[in-house]
Amino acid sequence: MGRITREDFGEHQGRAVSRFTLRGDGGLMARITDYGGILTEMHVPDRRGETGDVVLGFDTLAPYLGRHPFFGALVGRYANRIAHARFTLDGRAYELAANQGPAFVHHLHGGTAGFDKRVWDAEAAETADGPALRLRYVSPDGEEGYPGTLTAEAVYTLGADFLDLAFTATTDQPTVVNLVNHTYWNLAGHGSGSVLGHRLRLNADAYTPADAADIPTGEIAPVAGTPYDFRQEKTIGRDAAKTAKQGGYDNNFVLNGKAGELREAAVLTDPGSGRTMEVLTTAPGVQVYSAFKLGDLAGKGGAHYGPSAGLCLETQHFPDSPNRPQFPSTVLRPGETYSHRLLWRFSHRD
Repeated sequence: MGRITREDFGEHQGRAVSRFTLRGDGGLMARITDYGGILTEMHVPDRRGETGDVVLGFDTLAPYLGRHPFFGALVGRYANRIAHARFTLDGRAYELAANQGPAFVHHLHGGTAGFDKRVWDAEAAETADGPALRLRYVSPDGEEGYPGTLTAEAVYTLGADFLDLAFTATTDQPTVVNLVNHTYWNLAGHGSGSVLGHRLRLNADAYTPADAADIPTGEIAPVAGTPYDFRQEKTIGRDAAKTAKQGGYDNNFVLNGKAGELREAAVLTDPGSGRTMEVLTTAPGVQVYSAFKLGDLAGKGGAHYGPSAGLCLETQHFPDSPNRPQFPSTVLRPGETYSHRLLWRFSHRD
């Protein structure tokens, strides 16, 4: 299909898994699996025109089927945390899979078998903007404790200088939805070590403080005068030791501007290669995770990923929103369409 090719990538629970390669006119190349919608590779030119793979991941399917930190995956039905693995909707209480926290009392990233662990239906196409991969997954009523049958779609489109990801979802019963991409970025190259020297700017005047289990307190606090102030570009590591985690970030930031409109969330730059990535989104927030919890994982091409080997910029609704009425609503009802668009635009600095 020209700029899109498909290859066999293994099997999961009796279903064949494929990996798709999308090639853009500007030298970008992305590889995406229909298992979990995982972005396994993203090749981007640097200031010298040399292309490098800038996302953490694995060469084969087997490690993705095992325990790993959601490398590159589409996460749902509700990404991030829901406190005590339960919420109430329209007066009815729902119990979710408890898979996070010291005693596994909270709900994280859709549960024990979320959208990242499902084989999605895939359809490749050429579009006016570039090659595209449409992924579709139907989550049955009651899966991981969630109400309603949810039909989710995610469309990746590769342009000359961008990768676009558009989520939509519909439901037959009231439910909650928060679909996220969980890629770990290292603009120096996926096996090049720590990202603490990368420079980051966030379009966020506020963040949502959280407790020791990373559950939001419900407060929306200004970043001014705190280690969470990235309104002016700075290295990720400059204030990392001053955070509540004393070494890294795993925080939800409240994006400026109007949710629902595509606007800048973040700009990330690797000074060494000059590669720069602008992140635009329609979501109200972005989770910044500097991967300080990573152990020594064997990755692609013999690389080893240690602490802070990548940076996640997960555009999203806020954690625990189903239990926090002061946060933007994540409720989806029949007849409505959930929508979340995310665009990564690549360039380089001289």
